[in-house]
Amino acid sequence: MRKLTLLLVVFIGLLQYRLWFGDGNLREVGRMQTRIVELKQEGERRKQRNAALEAEVNDLKRGTEAIEESARQNLGMIREGEIFVQIVDEDSQPKGKGAPTKRERPRAKAPHPAPKHSERRPP
Repeated sequence: MRKLTLLLVVFIGLLQYRLWFGDGNLREVGRMQTRIVELKQEGERRKQRNAALEAEVNDLKRGTEAIEESARQNLGMIREGEIFVQIVDEDSQPKGKGAPTKRERPRAKAPHPAPKHSERRPP
């Protein structure tokens, strides 16, 4: 009976060793579960980003409004007949030798007429 008890204690000890220190131990399982949660969250973020990019691509393929908006924001283009107005905040102007003072405010120049579609030129 004593040998059987000793054998069972050794067997349980081996199982416990594997549980705490072997392959697939509790600590490793916890790390893997945390990693799975992180990867699922990253996957969701990427799905949302991909959906937004896909929508933008579809807009650019199908409609001229998205292309026009992109050209206005990125290239500074304007429509024919529109007037471009740029408002400059005095506080954001650099102070120093070349900065205008209140008496030397630059006057707005009349904008160049927008080029016709056949006469487009880079900004």
